[in-house]
Amino acid sequence: MKFLIPDMSCGHCKAVVERTIIDLDSNADVVVNVAAKTAEVKTTSAPEAILTALKAEGYPAKLVG
Repeated sequence: MKFLIPDMSCGHCKAVVERTIIDLDSNADVVVNVAAKTAEVKTTSAPEAILTALKAEGYPAKLVG
């Protein structure tokens, strides 16, 4: 699944997004592209759980694929 994260703009943001998703599923495969403001995630976690966790960390996201 792919998420658009408009407020992500730097390396720190990338680290927070990665950690947030890995905290939900330690086996998740997360590829973050700061320039495109996206995160591609392979996980068993529900998209809604990821969206909720990212929003709680200050990075509201939208599922785009």
